[in-house]
Amino acid sequence: MLNDVLFQVGYGHFLVLAAMLFVIGVGGVIIRRNALIIMMSIELMLNAANMTLLIFARMWGDVSVHSFALIVIAVAAAEAAVGLAIVVAVFRGRRHVDVDRLNTLRN
Repeated sequence: MLNDVLFQVGYGHFLVLAAMLFVIGVGGVIIRRNALIIMMSIELMLNAANMTLLIFARMWGDVSVHSFALIVIAVAAAEAAVGLAIVVAVFRGRRHVDVDRLNTLRN
């Protein structure tokens, strides 16, 4: 029973899911002003793009794309670590992470 349901889910469903995740990420970047939320939205967009890449690799039967997907995940993790360090440093100095109020590098 469960296998029948799982096999009915096609590549199109996963592409729609990836598109929805990407749109949610874009909405988070555009609407929110908190730096942490913006970083999380960017990570969501990166994961949606990575998911799309893997879906097309699976559709075309190309296995070499999986190594590229792992590199994308590693770069996203490094970007998140550096971004979080910057946000923590800004919060220590300013006591807020609102990007609208962060217009200068000085106090």
